Amino acid sequence: MLQVQQTADGKGKRLTTTMPIPRDTAFHLIRQYRPATEKTYTSVQIDIDHSIEEFYLAHLNHSCEPNVIIDTTKLELRAIRDIAPGEDLTFFYPSTEWQMTQPFQCLCGATDCIGTVSGARDLPLNVLGEYFINQHIGAMAMEHLLGAQQLKTPIAV
Repeated sequence: MLQVQQTADGKGKRLTTTMPIPRDTAFHLIRQYRPATEKTYTSVQIDIDHSIEEFYLAHLNHSCEPNVIIDTTKLELRAIRDIAPGEDLTFFYPSTEWQMTQPFQCLCGATDCIGTVSGARDLPLNVLGEYFINQHIGAMAMEHLLGAQQLKTPIAV
């Protein structure tokens, strides 16, 4: 069902499907992974302190108009719209990553493209609110926001 292929420019890999995937379908259970000893550009952050490496996840590219989510609580890939056979499977990297090890310029061409993909930490909450984000990213965003609010609070003397 899932297939890793060369990108059109021959410089990378992409994950596609050989069969249609209906919206809201969990189509891949993430069970054969290994803990990442350190974050890399192919690891996926699954909670505040842990990242994993998994074959298919390593080939899932970013898009600001994704067709897939990685649910790090259920450890599954789920379609967020109908996906046709042969279509690239993509997810929104900041939905799992607080801070990217290798930020990059997004070339997805979406109307609301975020530009530089560097992790959820660098995005405004209203932008994050447009996407599915995992529980750990929501918690880290709130902690970040509360920390910023505390810095703005005058100190009583």
